[in-house]
Amino acid sequence: MDKKDLKLLDILQHQGRISIADLADKMNMSDTPCLRRVKKLEQDKVIIGYQAQLDPQKLDLNISAFIYVRLADCTSVKADKFELEMTKLKQVMECAVITGEYDYMLKIVAKDLLGLECLIKQNINNIDNVAQVHSTVVLKPVFSRTMLPLEQ
Repeated sequence: MDKKDLKLLDILQHQGRISIADLADKMNMSDTPCLRRVKKLEQDKVIIGYQAQLDPQKLDLNISAFIYVRLADCTSVKADKFELEMTKLKQVMECAVITGEYDYMLKIVAKDLLGLECLIKQNINNIDNVAQVHSTVVLKPVFSRTMLPLEQ
């Protein structure tokens, strides 16, 4: 990956809907080589998708929380099963294996505290192999980045 690719990625992170003509213009390239670079980055899975960023509160998703989960058994099969169950829960925005006291950290959204409680009690706690769940409700989101730091 060269400097042109990094510049192209930076532009796309800020303007995902930019036309190839405008992108090529910003890159000081003609359309065809620019499109070729974009397609190559997509094929190489450097670019994994394009989506709109939505405001959760405008969609009545007023609660965001981090859920920490400890499994009773962390074998690959049991962990894979837990991870598969998490992919089925649309309120789970992120699922990460972590170090320390817990095995997983989940970032979730919910309409309200009752929705959060239902998610934990009915969905997460009821999964076989879940030994302990700890939740932390976000009082005020300060910022959230979606763009990766390309200049280091």
